[in-house]
Amino acid sequence: QVQLVESGGGLVQAGDSLRLSCALSGGTFANYAMGWFRQVPGKEREFVTGISRIATIVYYADSVKGRFTISRDNVKNTVYLQMNSLKPEDTAVYYCAADFRTTPARRAADYDYWGQGTQVTVSS
Repeated sequence: QVQLVESGGGLVQAGDSLRLSCALSGGTFANYAMGWFRQVPGKEREFVTGISRIATIVYYADSVKGRFTISRDNVKNTVYLQMNSLKPEDTAVYYCAADFRTTPARRAADYDYWGQGTQVTVSS
């Protein structure tokens, strides 16, 4: 059974950086496109970024383009989210997700597996 475990969240100040990690176990990591989503209370889960199986295709939400970078290590079975120039509006629970297809989807419903989420709080 595929499991995803996120780590790296925390409390930072505006302008700071943070790197999230998400490790996949119970499956072949290279078979999955990976995505990061975020959610705040009362709102739908929002697409942040996605990366294809071999990292040839990457998508970003406009709100994070130029500040966030997704990457993956198919040897370590881990996907990363480097977040720079953080803003208070980036505050959310961040989830990683795995999608058994080649290219990353932007819809949460298209993903097969989800992590438990990690809280990121950016103070002003």
